[in-house]
Amino acid sequence: MSAGLAPSLASSLERLARRLEELDAALSDPRIASDNKRFRDLSREHAEVSEVCDLAQRHTRRQHDLDGAKSLFEDAGDDPEMRAMAQDEVAQAEADLIQLESQLQTRLLPKDPDDARNAFVEIRAGTGGDESALFAGDLARMYTRHAERMGWRSEIMSASDSDLGGYKEIVIRFDGTGVYGQLKFESGGHRVQRVPVTETQGRIHTSACTVAVLPEPDEAEEIQINPADLRIDTYRASGAGGQHINKTDSAVRVTHIPTGIVAECQDDRSQHRNKAKALAVLGARIRDRERIAQQAKEAAHRKSLVGTGDRSDRIRTYNFPQGRLTDHRINLTLYKLLTIMEGELDDVIAALLSAQAADQLAELEAATGV
Repeated sequence: MSAGLAPSLASSLERLARRLEELDAALSDPRIASDNKRFRDLSREHAEVSEVCDLAQRHTRRQHDLDGAKSLFEDAGDDPEMRAMAQDEVAQAEADLIQLESQLQTRLLPKDPDDARNAFVEIRAGTGGDESALFAGDLARMYTRHAERMGWRSEIMSASDSDLGGYKEIVIRFDGTGVYGQLKFESGGHRVQRVPVTETQGRIHTSACTVAVLPEPDEAEEIQINPADLRIDTYRASGAGGQHINKTDSAVRVTHIPTGIVAECQDDRSQHRNKAKALAVLGARIRDRERIAQQAKEAAHRKSLVGTGDRSDRIRTYNFPQGRLTDHRINLTLYKLLTIMEGELDDVIAALLSAQAADQLAELEAATGV
């Protein structure tokens, strides 16, 4: 499995091969199969480890192919056709091995344990008035369309509509495989340049929204909030929703007094369900604040390639007249803005993940002196 690989990489793969055997045994144990959470966690790990081991086996096979092609070249003697064929196979095998080794290195990088979680995406209108709220609506639609393409479920947790359309603020929960790992780099400031619908002179305006992506904690890891630290206010929901909503105090606002963090929900007719949704968002916000503080402490001595996730960071510009999206963190420019706004975020996400992996590899090599 480890033929031709760097010793450190080969050692890691050998450990993973042993881990795969342990997982195979554990998943066949009836006691574990009866524990749904344990079985689910081990199954997820088994899938990840299997993928890496499959890559390692492909690397081993291509290494054998390379050795065979080199032998064929040496045995070809003065036969030009045979030598040319062997030389082509050597070149192709060497290229494949470089690619496979790069993939293996990336797969073996430390993973964010939150990557597999569901996520809350918070979008808030910023500078730009009504145009900013319209842009917030466009971003909400972009993420929701991307979720549909990925097979994720989406649910609006809370929303504050703008008079001309769009949102002053909206919080959406996305439920699916690896949601947070895909969307975590969306946190930050998003700037739009375009001619607003309210502009009569055809002038281009600039406005902005902020986005925050929060991992949803597992039930076992939810923040334990002391009820005495909460202030819960109920009020009459505003906007569309039917006569029942407008006649009852079904909307709920929850304030965590020690931190001042607030979450609210008015989307459901049930005050009880609105309270549950608001508490879920509040717990994610409190946990996210703690997580960011811990990351800042750990990363104080080094630069983070894709930014801090702080909402004040301007991470991206959407230029509609030029059909251009620019991600300023990695100097990525794509001239396919309209398809991106339809939810085709794959190229953007892939570039950000690749940049993160390159940054991690550079740090690893610097730390190990490679």
